[in-house]
Amino acid sequence: MDAWQLCALLTRRELTAQDVVRACLDRIAEREDSIHAFTALDPDATLSQARALDAGPVRGLLHGLPLGVKDLLDTADFATSYGSAIYAGFRPQADAAPVALCREAGALVLGKTVSTEFAYFTPGPTRNPHDTAHTPGGSSSGSAAAVADRMLPLALGTQTAGSIIRPAAYCGVVGFKPSLRRVASGGVKSLSPSMDVVGGFGRSVRDVALLGAVLTGDARLTGWRELSSADAPRIGFFQTPAWPQADADVQQAWAQAIRVLYAQASDCKDVVTPTHFAELIQLQKDVMTFEMARALSHERVYHRERMSAPLNSLLDDGMAITGAQHAAQLSTVASWRQRIDALFTRHDVLLCPSTTGIAPEGTATGDPLFCRSWSILGLPSVHLPFATGQKGLPVGLQLVGRFGQDHQLLAAAHWVFERLKR
Repeated sequence: MDAWQLCALLTRRELTAQDVVRACLDRIAEREDSIHAFTALDPDATLSQARALDAGPVRGLLHGLPLGVKDLLDTADFATSYGSAIYAGFRPQADAAPVALCREAGALVLGKTVSTEFAYFTPGPTRNPHDTAHTPGGSSSGSAAAVADRMLPLALGTQTAGSIIRPAAYCGVVGFKPSLRRVASGGVKSLSPSMDVVGGFGRSVRDVALLGAVLTGDARLTGWRELSSADAPRIGFFQTPAWPQADADVQQAWAQAIRVLYAQASDCKDVVTPTHFAELIQLQKDVMTFEMARALSHERVYHRERMSAPLNSLLDDGMAITGAQHAAQLSTVASWRQRIDALFTRHDVLLCPSTTGIAPEGTATGDPLFCRSWSILGLPSVHLPFATGQKGLPVGLQLVGRFGQDHQLLAAAHWVFERLKR
């Protein structure tokens, strides 16, 4: 069952938290040797916490739901390595703020999920559950794979470039990235403060809405009513300037979405690409590179030999960017945010590609090309899986919403997803 369905049964006491945890543990025992989604598990402790929940009052929106936590977020009861050998065995003294919020709402942290090295490109051991010869994406690889393989109903991830949307697309789950600064980030390894966002994965829009409401404290994320056809969202179809790099599978999914949504939504229009929009891709790279080089200064200065060559190269590039250049880039970002906001006077949401294609074969985590612009702009986005490409691997598209209007995005995403997945 989806997380929202489990939540309803748990809240009515028609299902126990222990039942759900045991079902997840059985699935993990069956599949983890092939998928490698976790860095740490503690079945006995989680079952003990589940028994306590079953004996007490309903705690909150996530009561009794097992949760995976990306290894970029601190946990007091699990080692946190940030995907790096530098921090092997490191035990934080406290939970990261998003983890504490989820526990307060009744979630049971079943384990830590694999992250790439400091959420950059060097992959961990996780494989794609649809075909283990293919990547699950990154950097939130373990979280996406665990939810896709039904080891967990929900999992936390982070995104700085494309680390929620891309693995959600490759693994065929719903991924939600909230608006920038909507989620408290204490205890989350900082990479690029201008873009870092905590979000997560589920198997439906309702699932990630539950998780998002807890992370943001905004009850509107789950309080939206079902939209009727008369209330259909105004959808802007925005291929973006990177569209020539979308392969045949993405193009086919796009055509399918256009056909379905034009028939059922009263107001669908192609988006006129703002002049120079393509510059946002390089702008995202430069801002991230500058900020990561400084956020990882301790590691860069004292542990360079324990980091991968690609990460060291990125940090060197970042140190070559001056503070004055970075300030100018942030000023450009601010002006772009104002320009892009104007699009949402004509459209409620923008439908865009999530990835260039299906999950690549091998371990390389894929290209975040279609996510970079939305990450630098800080806009909320949701990946919707609804199609199948080569080798039976999943394909989908993302919806992007207006800054701060995460509840409206999720309402529109639910409406769109219900129609596309039929």
